[in-house]
This record gives sequence, C-alpha cells and structure tokens, in this order.
Amino acid sequence: MPPALAVHDIAKRYGRIDALKGVDLTVEPGELVGLLGPNGAGKSTLVKIACGLIRASRGRAEICGSPAGSPAARAALGYLAELFRFPGWYSAEEVLRLHQRLAGSHGGQSERRELLDLVGLAEAHRVRVDAMSKGMQQRLGIAQALVGTPQVLLLDEPTSALDPAGRRTVRALLEELRRRNIGVLLNSHLLSEVELVCDRVVILSHGAVVAAGSPAELSRPRGVEIETDRGFKHFADAGRDEVPALVEQLVAEGHRIYGVHVLATSLEEEYLQAVGGDEA
Repeated sequence: MPPALAVHDIAKRYGRIDALKGVDLTVEPGELVGLLGPNGAGKSTLVKIACGLIRASRGRAEICGSPAGSPAARAALGYLAELFRFPGWYSAEEVLRLHQRLAGSHGGQSERRELLDLVGLAEAHRVRVDAMSKGMQQRLGIAQALVGTPQVLLLDEPTSALDPAGRRTVRALLEELRRRNIGVLLNSHLLSEVELVCDRVVILSHGAVVAAGSPAELSRPRGVEIETDRGFKHFADAGRDEVPALVEQLVAEGHRIYGVHVLATSLEEEYLQAVGGDEA
C-alpha cells in the first residue's frame, strides 16, 4: 500500500525566493503527522502543492500513489483550510450536501448523518452556520473534509479557535480517524496539541526540514528527579534504566521515596532550538 501522502525532494521557488528547498515527507495510512514551523517556513506552500493548487519547481508529491492535483489524488484527499467560511444561512446538513455535490460523493443522507454524528453535531443538523459557536463551525469543517471518504486529510490549524473542551473533542476525533486508517497531516502552532496526538512531527524552517521524528525521539533526556522526605534529589546524568538502583541507594541511606520523575525536554523546547528562535 502506498503512503497516504508522499513528498519527494519538493522545491518551490518564487523569483529569487526559495520557499521550499528539497523537502521529503511521508504520511502513512492511519498515521497522524504534525507539521510545525514559524511563519514563512514553507508550510502553506507545501500544503498547496499537496492539494495540487500550485506546482512544485522540483520534485513530486503523491496522494495514495497518484500525482498531486490529478483526479485520483483529489478524490482521495480531504482538506480543511485555516480561514474557511461556510454560507451563514446554510444549516449543517446543507453545508455537507453542498460539499457532496462538489466532491461527487453519492453517500447521500446516510453519509451526512454519519459525519455529523462523528463530529458531535447530530442534534445540530438543522442549525444555521451563523448560529453556531466557533467550535461547532470547526467541527463542521472537519466533517466536510471527510465527505467522500478520503484516505488522507490535510488539516490547517483545526483547534486554533477552540477552548480546551473543544480541543479535547477534536483530539478524540483525530484518534477515531487513526482507527479508520486515515492519514492526517496536521498543521498547527499549538505544540502541546501536536505533542499529545501526533505519531510523528516534522519541523520546517526557511523551506527545509530541520527536525523530524516522534515527539519522544525529538526530546532529550534531562536526568532523573526523585522526591524524598528530605527534599528533591536530582541526578542529571541518569536515565530511566538507572531509576531502580537510585531508589535502592536512597532507601538504603534512610530516605523515604514519594515520587520519581524521568525528565526530558518538551516539544516546545526542541522546536525553538530547531528553528533557531524564529518567530512562530
């Protein structure tokens, strides 16, 4: 099975400006990949190339094995833009009906009901967009991106307008997409959200990939901290494997142990180091 999204040596040049400089990226079926980078890093350009909206100067992008922009690639792709707008006078069901026509989907009412139920809007199918909260509109946006049963989703800041409860709802939805074997490329500035939900992270800066891997792989160890009855003990050079011996040593010395913490850098710290302090 080909990757849901495969980008090979993609470069894009606007006059004298290199927006992308040989980017390689893959999203496997059922994988959630976070795309991070400061403004001007090339994220939007990469997403537009994957959607087939602009052509790369070099390299190739494929959706489920088909060239980006081809009819087969468009049929396999769902997209939610950051600044999307639906007609305010449309109900949730009418929005999905419109996008079924645009996508050539024959799912009918059963597909609309399933998608509204999936995003928690089953009881709001007759509510007009103008009467919806930002969170409801965001979830409706994800539902329209799923019209036609795409195999890969490109989501641009899907949680940016949501409160903590709304972000939790979207995280649960992304977990469901993973279970359905849908590949997702998630473009977000909310590093904490990416760290919680994504299998892998790709960090762009000045048009190039400067770091990639799972959140755990990108983090660096910072030692072990053990809470005792005499205060906290910090062992800067220790790791998880040394914890049992450290605890045994402290107990032998008469300490009472209340907690053990294996310390590591956060995704935010690794991101800032990777992009060299560029503004996000």
